[in-house]
Amino acid sequence: MRIRSKIILVVLPILILTLALAEAAGWFSATNGVTRLAQDFMSFKRYELEKYADNQWKLLVDNGYGGRPEMLAAAKNAVAAYSRGLVLSDTELIFALDSAGELAMSTARVSMSAVEKALLRSSFLRQGELLANGDIGGVRRVYAFFYFEPFDWHICLTEEYAAFYRDVDKITTQTLVVLVSSSLIAIILLLVFARALTSPLNKIVKTMNAIIASADLSSRVEVEYNDETGKLAQTFNAMIGDLERSYKQTKRFAFESVLARKKEQRIRQIFQKYVPKDLIDKFFASPESMLVGENRELAVLFSDIRSFTTISESLAPDDLVNSLNRYFSTQVDIIMGHNGMVDKYIGDAIMAIWGAPVKHEDDALQSVLSGLDMIDALGDFNENQRKLGKPEFHIGVGINLGLVTVGNIGSEKKMDYTVIGDSVNLASRLEGLTKTYRESLLISESLYMAVKGKVPARLLDAVAVKGKTRGIKIFAVRRSLSEAERRVWNLHNEAMLLFYKRRFGEAKEKLEAALAIVPGDFSAENILRRCIEYVKNPPAEGWDGVEIMETK
Repeated sequence: MRIRSKIILVVLPILILTLALAEAAGWFSATNGVTRLAQDFMSFKRYELEKYADNQWKLLVDNGYGGRPEMLAAAKNAVAAYSRGLVLSDTELIFALDSAGELAMSTARVSMSAVEKALLRSSFLRQGELLANGDIGGVRRVYAFFYFEPFDWHICLTEEYAAFYRDVDKITTQTLVVLVSSSLIAIILLLVFARALTSPLNKIVKTMNAIIASADLSSRVEVEYNDETGKLAQTFNAMIGDLERSYKQTKRFAFESVLARKKEQRIRQIFQKYVPKDLIDKFFASPESMLVGENRELAVLFSDIRSFTTISESLAPDDLVNSLNRYFSTQVDIIMGHNGMVDKYIGDAIMAIWGAPVKHEDDALQSVLSGLDMIDALGDFNENQRKLGKPEFHIGVGINLGLVTVGNIGSEKKMDYTVIGDSVNLASRLEGLTKTYRESLLISESLYMAVKGKVPARLLDAVAVKGKTRGIKIFAVRRSLSEAERRVWNLHNEAMLLFYKRRFGEAKEKLEAALAIVPGDFSAENILRRCIEYVKNPPAEGWDGVEIMETK
Protein backbone atom coordinates (compact mmCIF):
# COMPACT_ATOMS: atom_id res chain seq x y z
CA MET A 1 0.00 0.00 0.00
CA ARG A 2 1.36 3.45 -0.92
CA ILE A 3 2.24 6.02 1.76
CA ARG A 4 -0.29 8.46 0.31
CA SER A 5 -3.01 5.86 0.77
CA LYS A 6 -1.86 5.17 4.32
CA ILE A 7 -1.98 8.89 5.17
CA ILE A 8 -5.49 9.13 3.78
CA LEU A 9 -6.61 5.95 5.57
CA VAL A 10 -5.25 7.25 8.88
CA VAL A 11 -6.31 10.91 8.71
CA LEU A 12 -9.59 10.63 6.79
CA PRO A 13 -11.45 8.55 9.43
CA ILE A 14 -10.34 11.02 12.11
CA LEU A 15 -11.64 14.01 10.09
CA ILE A 16 -14.90 12.35 9.18
CA LEU A 17 -15.42 11.10 12.74
CA THR A 18 -14.79 14.59 14.11
CA LEU A 19 -17.19 16.16 11.63
CA ALA A 20 -19.76 13.44 12.28
CA LEU A 21 -19.57 13.92 16.05
CA ALA A 22 -19.87 17.71 15.71
CA GLU A 23 -22.82 17.46 13.36
CA ALA A 24 -24.43 14.77 15.49
CA ALA A 25 -24.13 16.96 18.58
CA GLY A 26 -25.70 19.89 16.70
CA TRP A 27 -28.41 17.66 15.31
CA PHE A 28 -29.32 16.23 18.71
CA SER A 29 -29.40 19.70 20.23
CA ALA A 30 -31.52 21.19 17.43
CA THR A 31 -33.93 18.27 17.16
CA ASN A 32 -34.37 18.10 20.92
CA GLY A 33 -35.09 21.85 21.01
CA VAL A 34 -37.56 21.73 18.14
CA THR A 35 -39.27 18.64 19.52
CA ARG A 36 -39.50 20.20 22.96
CA LEU A 37 -41.10 23.37 21.52
CA ALA A 38 -43.62 21.33 19.57
CA GLN A 39 -44.44 19.27 22.63
CA ASP A 40 -44.74 22.39 24.81
CA PHE A 41 -47.01 24.06 22.28
CA MET A 42 -49.29 21.01 22.14
CA SER A 43 -49.27 20.81 25.94
CA PHE A 44 -50.17 24.53 26.09
CA LYS A 45 -53.15 23.96 23.79
CA ARG A 46 -54.20 20.95 25.86
CA TYR A 47 -53.95 23.06 29.03
CA GLU A 48 -55.94 25.96 27.52
CA LEU A 49 -58.64 23.64 26.22
CA GLU A 50 -58.91 21.86 29.57
CA LYS A 51 -59.11 25.23 31.39
CA TYR A 52 -61.80 26.47 29.00
CA ALA A 53 -63.85 23.29 29.47
CA ASP A 54 -63.54 23.67 33.29
CA ASN A 55 -64.72 27.27 33.07
CA GLN A 56 -67.74 26.27 31.00
CA TRP A 57 -68.66 23.59 33.49
CA LYS A 58 -68.20 25.90 36.49
CA LEU A 59 -70.38 28.48 34.75
CA LEU A 60 -73.18 25.92 34.47
CA VAL A 61 -72.76 24.78 38.06
CA ASP A 62 -72.55 28.30 39.49
CA ASN A 63 -75.77 29.26 37.70
CA GLY A 64 -77.57 26.07 38.65
CA TYR A 65 -77.75 24.74 35.09
CA GLY A 66 -75.63 21.64 35.61
CA GLY A 67 -78.62 19.31 35.46
CA ARG A 68 -80.22 20.76 32.34
CA PRO A 69 -79.42 18.78 29.16
CA GLU A 70 -79.87 21.75 26.81
CA MET A 71 -77.44 23.84 28.81
CA LEU A 72 -74.95 20.96 28.98
CA ALA A 73 -75.20 20.59 25.18
CA ALA A 74 -74.57 24.31 24.81
CA ALA A 75 -71.46 24.00 26.97
CA LYS A 76 -70.20 21.10 24.87
CA ASN A 77 -70.81 23.14 21.70
CA ALA A 78 -68.86 26.02 23.22
CA VAL A 79 -65.95 23.67 23.94
CA ALA A 80 -66.13 22.35 20.38
CA ALA A 81 -66.13 25.90 19.01
CA TYR A 82 -63.15 26.82 21.21
CA SER A 83 -61.35 23.67 19.95
CA ARG A 84 -61.83 24.79 16.37
CA GLY A 85 -60.30 28.11 17.30
CA LEU A 86 -57.22 26.36 18.65
CA VAL A 87 -56.62 24.54 15.35
CA LEU A 88 -54.05 26.51 13.32
CA SER A 89 -53.48 24.19 10.34
CA ASP A 90 -55.27 21.67 8.14
CA THR A 91 -53.21 18.86 9.63
CA GLU A 92 -54.26 19.54 13.25
CA LEU A 93 -57.26 17.77 14.71
CA ILE A 94 -59.05 17.93 18.07
CA PHE A 95 -61.72 15.37 18.90
CA ALA A 96 -63.38 13.71 21.88
CA LEU A 97 -64.49 10.14 22.51
CA ASP A 98 -67.30 9.35 24.94
CA SER A 99 -67.34 6.45 27.41
CA ALA A 100 -68.68 4.14 24.68
CA GLY A 101 -65.70 4.96 22.47
CA GLU A 102 -67.84 6.92 19.99
CA LEU A 103 -66.81 10.23 18.46
CA ALA A 104 -68.49 12.95 20.55
CA MET A 105 -66.78 16.04 19.11
CA SER A 106 -64.30 16.78 16.29
CA THR A 107 -62.85 19.93 14.71
CA ALA A 108 -62.76 18.19 11.34
CA ARG A 109 -64.29 15.21 9.70
CA VAL A 110 -62.52 12.02 10.71
CA SER A 111 -63.43 8.37 10.31
CA MET A 112 -61.82 5.98 12.81
CA SER A 113 -61.98 2.23 12.64
CA ALA A 114 -62.94 0.09 15.61
CA VAL A 115 -59.34 -1.05 15.92
CA GLU A 116 -58.07 2.57 16.05
CA LYS A 117 -60.67 3.46 18.66
CA ALA A 118 -59.71 0.43 20.77
CA LEU A 119 -56.01 1.33 20.56
CA LEU A 120 -56.77 4.94 21.52
CA ARG A 121 -58.80 3.87 24.55
CA SER A 122 -55.99 1.47 25.52
CA SER A 123 -53.53 4.36 25.19
CA PHE A 124 -55.73 6.59 27.35
CA LEU A 125 -55.83 3.97 30.10
CA ARG A 126 -52.13 3.02 29.85
CA GLN A 127 -50.38 6.37 29.35
CA GLY A 128 -52.60 8.94 30.98
CA GLU A 129 -51.65 12.40 29.70
CA LEU A 130 -48.27 11.53 28.11
CA LEU A 131 -47.53 12.39 24.46
CA ALA A 132 -48.16 9.37 22.19
CA ASN A 133 -48.42 8.48 18.51
CA GLY A 134 -50.50 6.08 16.44
CA ASP A 135 -52.91 5.79 13.50
CA ILE A 136 -56.04 7.95 13.62
CA GLY A 137 -58.30 7.88 10.61
CA GLY A 138 -55.67 5.96 8.67
CA VAL A 139 -53.05 8.69 9.25
CA ARG A 140 -50.14 8.43 11.67
CA ARG A 141 -50.48 11.19 14.27
CA VAL A 142 -48.87 12.52 17.43
CA TYR A 143 -51.41 13.26 20.14
CA ALA A 144 -51.91 14.49 23.69
CA PHE A 145 -55.11 13.85 25.62
CA PHE A 146 -56.92 14.34 28.90
CA TYR A 147 -60.10 13.07 30.47
CA PHE A 148 -62.84 15.68 31.19
CA GLU A 149 -65.08 13.99 33.74
CA PRO A 150 -68.12 16.37 33.65
CA PHE A 151 -68.68 15.59 29.94
CA ASP A 152 -67.32 12.02 30.29
CA TRP A 153 -65.07 12.85 27.35
CA HIS A 154 -61.54 11.74 26.44
CA ILE A 155 -60.38 14.86 24.58
CA CYS A 156 -57.47 14.32 22.17
CA LEU A 157 -55.33 17.04 20.51
CA THR A 158 -53.43 15.62 17.49
CA GLU A 159 -51.06 16.65 14.74
CA GLU A 160 -49.94 14.59 11.76
CA TYR A 161 -46.65 12.85 12.51
CA ALA A 162 -44.97 14.26 9.38
CA ALA A 163 -46.08 17.82 10.19
CA PHE A 164 -45.13 17.50 13.89
CA TYR A 165 -41.56 16.42 13.00
CA ARG A 166 -41.26 18.50 9.80
CA ASP A 167 -38.71 20.85 11.28
CA VAL A 168 -36.77 17.90 12.73
CA ASP A 169 -36.63 16.31 9.26
CA LYS A 170 -35.38 19.58 7.79
CA ILE A 171 -32.66 19.76 10.41
CA THR A 172 -31.71 16.13 9.68
CA THR A 173 -31.47 16.81 5.94
CA GLN A 174 -29.43 19.96 6.49
CA THR A 175 -27.13 18.10 8.88
CA LEU A 176 -26.51 15.32 6.35
CA VAL A 177 -25.84 17.84 3.57
CA VAL A 178 -23.37 19.72 5.75
CA LEU A 179 -21.69 16.48 6.85
CA VAL A 180 -21.33 15.17 3.27
CA SER A 181 -20.12 18.54 1.97
CA SER A 182 -17.61 18.89 4.79
CA SER A 183 -16.38 15.34 4.24
CA LEU A 184 -15.89 15.94 0.51
CA ILE A 185 -13.98 19.15 1.16
CA ALA A 186 -11.87 17.35 3.79
CA ILE A 187 -11.11 14.52 1.34
CA ILE A 188 -10.09 16.95 -1.41
CA LEU A 189 -7.82 18.91 0.94
CA LEU A 190 -6.37 15.70 2.33
CA LEU A 191 -5.58 14.42 -1.18
CA VAL A 192 -3.83 17.70 -2.01
CA PHE A 193 -1.80 17.70 1.21
CA ALA A 194 -0.94 13.97 0.91
CA ARG A 195 0.26 14.52 -2.64
CA ALA A 196 2.46 17.40 -1.53
CA LEU A 197 3.89 15.37 1.36
CA THR A 198 4.66 12.28 -0.72
CA SER A 199 5.94 14.07 -3.85
CA PRO A 200 9.63 13.93 -2.73
CA LEU A 201 9.27 10.21 -1.98
CA ASN A 202 7.76 9.60 -5.42
CA LYS A 203 10.71 11.33 -7.04
CA ILE A 204 13.10 9.13 -5.05
CA VAL A 205 11.20 6.01 -6.14
CA LYS A 206 11.22 7.19 -9.76
CA THR A 207 14.99 7.64 -9.65
CA MET A 208 15.39 4.22 -8.02
CA ASN A 209 13.33 2.56 -10.76
CA ALA A 210 15.40 4.32 -13.43
CA ILE A 211 18.59 2.98 -11.85
CA ILE A 212 17.12 -0.54 -11.68
CA ALA A 213 15.94 -0.42 -15.30
CA SER A 214 19.17 0.95 -16.74
CA ALA A 215 21.64 -0.58 -14.24
CA ASP A 216 23.33 2.80 -14.35
CA LEU A 217 24.84 3.18 -10.90
CA SER A 218 26.09 6.66 -11.76
CA SER A 219 22.56 8.07 -11.40
CA ARG A 220 21.76 9.96 -8.21
CA VAL A 221 18.62 11.13 -6.43
CA GLU A 222 18.06 14.89 -6.36
CA VAL A 223 18.04 16.22 -2.78
CA GLU A 224 15.20 18.78 -2.58
CA TYR A 225 14.51 19.37 1.11
CA ASN A 226 16.51 19.46 4.31
CA ASP A 227 14.24 17.05 6.15
CA GLU A 228 13.72 13.30 6.52
CA THR A 229 13.13 12.88 2.77
CA GLY A 230 16.36 14.78 2.06
CA LYS A 231 18.27 12.54 4.45
CA LEU A 232 16.73 9.53 2.74
CA ALA A 233 17.97 10.77 -0.65
CA GLN A 234 21.48 11.37 0.72
CA THR A 235 21.58 7.90 2.26
CA PHE A 236 20.44 6.34 -1.01
CA ASN A 237 23.13 8.18 -2.96
CA ALA A 238 25.78 6.91 -0.50
CA MET A 239 24.46 3.37 -0.89
CA ILE A 240 24.61 3.59 -4.70
CA GLY A 241 28.21 4.70 -4.43
CA ASP A 242 29.11 1.63 -2.35
CA LEU A 243 27.23 -0.64 -4.78
CA GLU A 244 29.06 0.84 -7.73
CA ARG A 245 32.43 0.12 -6.10
CA SER A 246 31.50 -3.53 -5.49
CA TYR A 247 29.65 -4.06 -8.77
CA LYS A 248 32.53 -5.66 -10.65
CA GLN A 249 33.28 -8.07 -7.82
CA THR A 250 29.60 -9.00 -7.58
CA LYS A 251 29.44 -9.75 -11.31
CA ARG A 252 32.43 -12.05 -11.00
CA PHE A 253 30.87 -13.94 -8.10
CA ALA A 254 27.55 -14.20 -9.98
CA PHE A 255 29.30 -15.59 -13.04
CA GLU A 256 31.07 -18.22 -10.97
CA SER A 257 27.80 -19.11 -9.23
CA VAL A 258 26.03 -19.59 -12.56
CA LEU A 259 28.76 -21.92 -13.74
CA ALA A 260 28.53 -23.96 -10.52
CA ARG A 261 24.74 -24.13 -10.76
CA LYS A 262 24.83 -25.31 -14.36
CA LYS A 263 27.32 -28.01 -13.41
CA GLU A 264 25.07 -29.14 -10.54
CA GLN A 265 22.04 -29.10 -12.85
CA ARG A 266 23.82 -31.32 -15.38
CA ILE A 267 24.74 -33.75 -12.60
CA ARG A 268 21.14 -33.82 -11.38
CA GLN A 269 19.76 -34.42 -14.89
CA ILE A 270 22.12 -37.34 -15.41
CA PHE A 271 21.54 -39.04 -12.05
CA GLN A 272 17.75 -38.47 -11.93
CA LYS A 273 17.48 -41.24 -14.51
CA TYR A 274 18.92 -43.63 -11.94
CA VAL A 275 18.19 -42.05 -8.54
CA PRO A 276 14.93 -40.34 -7.41
CA LYS A 277 14.95 -36.53 -7.40
CA ASP A 278 14.09 -36.37 -3.67
CA LEU A 279 17.13 -38.52 -2.90
CA ILE A 280 19.43 -36.26 -4.92
CA ASP A 281 18.00 -33.16 -3.19
CA LYS A 282 18.60 -34.78 0.19
CA PHE A 283 22.16 -35.68 -0.78
CA PHE A 284 23.03 -32.13 -1.84
CA ALA A 285 21.42 -30.72 1.31
CA SER A 286 23.23 -33.13 3.69
CA PRO A 287 25.75 -35.51 2.07
CA GLU A 288 26.83 -37.00 5.43
CA SER A 289 23.32 -38.16 6.33
CA MET A 290 23.09 -40.32 3.21
CA LEU A 291 25.76 -42.69 4.57
CA VAL A 292 23.68 -43.62 7.64
CA GLY A 293 20.81 -46.14 7.61
CA GLU A 294 17.67 -45.79 9.70
CA ASN A 295 14.58 -47.75 10.69
CA ARG A 296 11.40 -46.22 9.39
CA GLU A 297 7.78 -47.25 8.76
CA LEU A 298 7.21 -47.34 5.00
CA ALA A 299 4.66 -48.58 2.52
CA VAL A 300 6.28 -51.08 0.14
CA LEU A 301 4.68 -52.04 -3.20
CA PHE A 302 5.50 -54.96 -5.47
CA SER A 303 3.92 -55.34 -8.91
CA ASP A 304 4.58 -58.16 -11.32
CA ILE A 305 3.41 -58.97 -14.85
CA ARG A 306 1.58 -62.29 -14.85
CA SER A 307 2.75 -65.01 -17.27
CA PHE A 308 5.61 -62.77 -18.40
CA THR A 309 7.67 -65.76 -19.54
CA THR A 310 4.94 -66.70 -22.00
CA ILE A 311 4.70 -63.08 -23.20
CA SER A 312 8.46 -62.78 -23.67
CA GLU A 313 8.56 -65.96 -25.72
CA SER A 314 5.91 -64.62 -28.10
CA LEU A 315 7.72 -61.32 -28.81
CA ALA A 316 10.90 -60.39 -30.60
CA PRO A 317 13.52 -58.85 -28.25
CA ASP A 318 13.07 -55.31 -29.59
CA ASP A 319 9.24 -55.56 -29.35
CA LEU A 320 9.56 -56.92 -25.82
CA VAL A 321 11.82 -54.03 -24.78
CA ASN A 322 9.54 -51.46 -26.41
CA SER A 323 6.46 -52.90 -24.69
CA LEU A 324 8.23 -53.02 -21.32
CA ASN A 325 9.50 -49.46 -21.68
CA ARG A 326 6.00 -48.15 -22.43
CA TYR A 327 4.57 -50.17 -19.54
CA PHE A 328 7.25 -49.00 -17.08
CA SER A 329 6.89 -45.38 -18.22
CA THR A 330 3.17 -45.38 -17.45
CA GLN A 331 3.52 -47.18 -14.11
CA VAL A 332 6.47 -45.10 -12.90
CA ASP A 333 4.65 -41.84 -13.70
CA ILE A 334 1.74 -43.04 -11.56
CA ILE A 335 4.01 -44.01 -8.65
CA MET A 336 5.87 -40.69 -8.72
CA GLY A 337 2.61 -38.78 -9.13
CA HIS A 338 1.53 -40.25 -5.78
CA ASN A 339 4.79 -39.17 -4.05
CA GLY A 340 6.27 -42.66 -4.31
CA MET A 341 9.85 -43.69 -5.18
CA VAL A 342 10.69 -46.53 -7.56
CA ASP A 343 13.25 -48.53 -5.61
CA LYS A 344 14.24 -50.93 -8.36
CA TYR A 345 13.14 -53.01 -11.34
CA ILE A 346 13.40 -56.77 -10.81
CA GLY A 347 13.03 -58.07 -14.33
CA ASP A 348 9.43 -57.28 -15.18
CA ALA A 349 8.57 -56.48 -11.54
CA ILE A 350 8.53 -53.03 -9.92
CA MET A 351 9.40 -52.35 -6.28
CA ALA A 352 8.34 -48.93 -4.95
CA ILE A 353 8.27 -47.29 -1.54
CA TRP A 354 6.41 -44.45 0.17
CA GLY A 355 7.84 -42.52 3.14
CA ALA A 356 11.49 -42.32 2.10
CA PRO A 357 13.61 -40.41 1.44
CA VAL A 358 10.83 -37.82 2.00
CA LYS A 359 7.96 -38.62 4.35
CA HIS A 360 4.39 -37.39 3.75
CA GLU A 361 1.36 -37.53 6.03
CA ASP A 362 -0.70 -39.55 3.54
CA ASP A 363 1.97 -41.97 2.28
CA ALA A 364 -0.11 -45.05 3.20
CA LEU A 365 -3.18 -43.83 1.31
CA GLN A 366 -1.10 -42.68 -1.66
CA SER A 367 0.46 -46.12 -1.98
CA VAL A 368 -3.00 -47.73 -2.24
CA LEU A 369 -4.27 -45.11 -4.72
CA SER A 370 -1.11 -45.64 -6.76
CA GLY A 371 -1.76 -49.40 -6.90
CA LEU A 372 -5.35 -48.81 -8.03
CA ASP A 373 -4.19 -46.34 -10.70
CA MET A 374 -1.54 -48.78 -11.93
CA ILE A 375 -4.22 -51.42 -12.49
CA ASP A 376 -6.58 -48.92 -14.15
CA ALA A 377 -3.80 -47.65 -16.45
CA LEU A 378 -3.48 -51.13 -17.97
CA GLY A 379 -6.74 -50.51 -19.80
CA ASP A 380 -5.24 -47.85 -22.10
CA PHE A 381 -1.93 -49.74 -22.32
CA ASN A 382 -3.62 -52.97 -23.40
CA GLU A 383 -5.81 -51.17 -25.91
CA ASN A 384 -2.64 -49.90 -27.55
CA GLN A 385 -1.14 -53.43 -27.39
CA ARG A 386 -4.16 -54.81 -29.22
CA LYS A 387 -3.83 -52.17 -31.92
CA LEU A 388 -0.17 -53.15 -32.36
CA GLY A 389 -1.06 -56.84 -32.42
CA LYS A 390 0.91 -57.44 -29.20
CA PRO A 391 -0.14 -59.52 -26.15
CA GLU A 392 -1.88 -57.76 -23.27
CA PHE A 393 -0.27 -57.32 -19.83
CA HIS A 394 -2.00 -58.30 -16.60
CA ILE A 395 -0.43 -57.51 -13.25
CA GLY A 396 -0.70 -58.35 -9.58
CA VAL A 397 0.06 -55.71 -6.92
CA GLY A 398 0.87 -56.34 -3.26
CA ILE A 399 1.36 -53.51 -0.73
CA ASN A 400 2.47 -53.72 2.90
CA LEU A 401 3.03 -51.10 5.60
CA GLY A 402 5.70 -51.86 8.18
CA LEU A 403 9.06 -51.14 9.76
CA VAL A 404 12.05 -51.48 7.39
CA THR A 405 15.69 -50.46 7.31
CA VAL A 406 16.29 -47.75 4.70
CA GLY A 407 19.57 -46.29 3.49
CA ASN A 408 22.49 -46.67 1.10
CA ILE A 409 23.43 -50.33 0.99
CA GLY A 410 26.35 -51.79 -0.97
CA SER A 411 30.07 -51.27 -1.28
CA GLU A 412 32.30 -48.27 -1.73
CA LYS A 413 32.31 -48.84 -5.50
CA LYS A 414 28.56 -49.44 -5.92
CA MET A 415 25.80 -48.44 -3.50
CA ASP A 416 22.03 -48.56 -3.81
CA TYR A 417 19.51 -46.54 -1.83
CA THR A 418 16.98 -49.21 -0.89
CA VAL A 419 14.97 -50.85 1.91
CA ILE A 420 15.32 -54.27 3.51
CA GLY A 421 13.41 -56.24 6.13
CA ASP A 422 10.53 -58.65 6.69
CA SER A 423 8.00 -56.00 5.67
CA VAL A 424 9.59 -55.88 2.21
CA ASN A 425 9.36 -59.66 1.88
CA LEU A 426 5.74 -59.62 2.97
CA ALA A 427 4.84 -57.10 0.24
CA SER A 428 6.41 -59.50 -2.31
CA ARG A 429 4.42 -62.42 -0.85
CA LEU A 430 1.19 -60.41 -1.07
CA GLU A 431 1.83 -59.80 -4.76
CA GLY A 432 2.24 -63.57 -5.23
CA LEU A 433 -1.08 -64.24 -3.44
CA THR A 434 -3.02 -62.12 -5.96
CA LYS A 435 -3.12 -65.16 -8.24
CA THR A 436 -4.41 -67.45 -5.48
CA TYR A 437 -7.19 -65.06 -4.47
CA ARG A 438 -7.92 -63.86 -8.01
CA GLU A 439 -7.47 -60.21 -7.05
CA SER A 440 -5.33 -57.63 -8.86
CA LEU A 441 -4.43 -55.80 -5.62
CA LEU A 442 -3.92 -57.10 -2.07
CA ILE A 443 -2.90 -55.11 1.00
CA SER A 444 -1.79 -56.18 4.48
CA GLU A 445 -3.69 -55.69 7.71
CA SER A 446 -1.30 -52.96 8.89
CA LEU A 447 -1.88 -50.96 5.71
CA TYR A 448 -5.63 -51.56 5.96
CA MET A 449 -5.65 -50.02 9.46
CA ALA A 450 -3.88 -46.93 8.08
CA VAL A 451 -6.40 -46.40 5.23
CA LYS A 452 -9.53 -47.74 6.95
CA GLY A 453 -12.58 -45.70 5.99
CA LYS A 454 -10.76 -43.94 3.13
CA VAL A 455 -11.18 -46.68 0.50
CA PRO A 456 -13.59 -49.65 0.38
CA ALA A 457 -11.85 -52.79 1.72
CA ARG A 458 -12.79 -56.47 1.95
CA LEU A 459 -11.22 -58.98 4.34
CA LEU A 460 -10.33 -62.04 2.23
CA ASP A 461 -8.46 -64.36 4.57
CA ALA A 462 -5.85 -64.79 7.29
CA VAL A 463 -2.74 -66.47 5.91
CA ALA A 464 0.74 -67.47 7.00
CA VAL A 465 3.02 -66.92 4.04
CA LYS A 466 5.94 -69.16 3.24
CA GLY A 467 8.61 -69.06 5.93
CA LYS A 468 6.23 -67.58 8.57
CA THR A 469 4.08 -69.19 11.23
CA ARG A 470 2.21 -66.10 12.37
CA GLY A 471 -0.79 -65.33 10.25
CA ILE A 472 -1.74 -61.95 8.77
CA LYS A 473 -5.05 -60.79 7.42
CA ILE A 474 -5.15 -59.78 3.76
CA PHE A 475 -7.59 -57.34 2.16
CA ALA A 476 -8.83 -56.45 -1.29
CA VAL A 477 -9.51 -52.75 -2.01
CA ARG A 478 -11.36 -50.76 -4.65
CA ARG A 479 -11.60 -47.10 -5.51
CA SER A 480 -15.41 -47.30 -5.38
CA LEU A 481 -18.18 -49.93 -5.37
CA SER A 482 -21.47 -50.38 -7.14
CA GLU A 483 -24.53 -50.81 -4.95
CA ALA A 484 -24.51 -54.60 -5.47
CA GLU A 485 -20.77 -54.80 -4.70
CA ARG A 486 -21.22 -52.70 -1.59
CA ARG A 487 -23.88 -55.07 -0.26
CA VAL A 488 -21.76 -58.13 -1.09
CA TRP A 489 -18.64 -56.68 0.55
CA ASN A 490 -20.57 -55.72 3.70
CA LEU A 491 -22.07 -59.22 3.96
CA HIS A 492 -18.66 -60.79 3.32
CA ASN A 493 -16.97 -58.69 6.04
CA GLU A 494 -19.75 -59.56 8.49
CA ALA A 495 -19.34 -63.24 7.60
CA MET A 496 -15.58 -63.07 8.23
CA LEU A 497 -16.13 -61.69 11.74
CA LEU A 498 -18.50 -64.61 12.46
CA PHE A 499 -16.07 -67.04 10.81
CA TYR A 500 -13.20 -66.17 13.15
CA LYS A 501 -15.59 -66.44 16.12
CA ARG A 502 -16.28 -70.08 15.05
CA ARG A 503 -19.92 -69.21 14.27
CA PHE A 504 -19.72 -71.02 10.95
CA GLY A 505 -23.45 -71.53 10.44
CA GLU A 506 -24.18 -67.81 10.71
CA ALA A 507 -21.21 -66.97 8.51
CA LYS A 508 -22.50 -69.48 5.95
CA GLU A 509 -25.86 -67.67 5.81
CA LYS A 510 -24.18 -64.30 5.23
CA LEU A 511 -22.05 -65.71 2.42
CA GLU A 512 -25.01 -67.42 0.75
CA ALA A 513 -26.85 -64.07 0.86
CA ALA A 514 -23.85 -62.40 -0.79
CA LEU A 515 -23.74 -65.06 -3.52
CA ALA A 516 -27.44 -64.56 -4.14
CA ILE A 517 -26.63 -60.95 -5.07
CA VAL A 518 -23.49 -61.67 -7.12
CA PRO A 519 -23.39 -65.38 -8.09
CA GLY A 520 -19.94 -66.84 -8.63
CA ASP A 521 -18.12 -64.38 -6.34
CA PHE A 522 -14.81 -66.23 -5.83
CA SER A 523 -13.91 -64.81 -2.40
CA ALA A 524 -17.35 -65.56 -0.96
CA GLU A 525 -17.31 -69.09 -2.43
CA ASN A 526 -13.80 -69.67 -1.02
CA ILE A 527 -14.85 -68.97 2.58
CA LEU A 528 -18.26 -70.63 2.09
CA ARG A 529 -16.56 -73.97 1.29
CA ARG A 530 -14.65 -73.78 4.58
CA CYS A 531 -17.80 -72.88 6.53
CA ILE A 532 -19.64 -75.88 5.12
CA GLU A 533 -16.72 -78.14 6.04
CA TYR A 534 -16.36 -76.68 9.54
CA VAL A 535 -20.09 -76.99 10.22
CA LYS A 536 -19.72 -80.75 9.57
CA ASN A 537 -16.26 -81.10 11.12
CA PRO A 538 -15.47 -78.24 13.55
CA PRO A 539 -11.76 -77.37 13.79
CA ALA A 540 -9.73 -78.31 16.84
CA GLU A 541 -9.35 -76.11 19.90
CA GLY A 542 -6.84 -73.34 19.35
CA TRP A 543 -7.84 -72.93 15.71
CA ASP A 544 -7.16 -69.33 14.62
CA GLY A 545 -8.44 -69.46 11.03
CA VAL A 546 -4.99 -68.99 9.50
CA GLU A 547 -4.33 -70.69 6.15
CA ILE A 548 -0.77 -71.92 5.68
CA MET A 549 0.51 -70.93 2.25
CA GLU A 550 3.26 -73.17 0.92
CA THR A 551 3.84 -71.19 -2.23
CA LYS A 552 5.23 -67.79 -2.74
